[in-house]
Amino acid sequence: GPKMVEFHSQQFQINSKDGKPLFTVDENEVVIGTDKLRVTGPEGALFEHSVETPLVKAEAFKQLRLESPTRSLSMDAPRGINIKAQAGNIEALSQMDIKLHSSDGVLLLDAETVRLPKLPEGTRGSSGISQGLYEICVCPDGKLYLSVAGVGSTCQEYSRVCQ
Repeated sequence: GPKMVEFHSQQFQINSKDGKPLFTVDENEVVIGTDKLRVTGPEGALFEHSVETPLVKAEAFKQLRLESPTRSLSMDAPRGINIKAQAGNIEALSQMDIKLHSSDGVLLLDAETVRLPKLPEGTRGSSGISQGLYEICVCPDGKLYLSVAGVGSTCQEYSRVCQ
């Protein structure tokens, strides 16, 4: 009809001029066989369930955003997940907690400077009582541990925690 095309069959396929399948539909799946799928709508692409792809990439000089406005967003890979910014920052923002967890390995912060700008700092008291304050100590191998704060540093290079 003038406003709709309806097709009844077990499979529908659109091929390129050289016979390569570009778009295939059957009862179980839709296959888009082009080298690149571009979604140009202002709202991006919406998926009700999972998405599996070897690459998600934004257009040049455009921002890439993966978002789940009402539920969680997860990325699963048996051989690891690599997030890289060649020329810029990587930000993780959360209204609640951000948890980094490694079940078998270590958490490695490999940077020239590690900053904790909102960590409360104690002030020197005359009595030397810690008042519930702790000092973050670093072992020679990079392991961090807490030590009850005192008037001077309570970190020990050869603490039992470091061995």
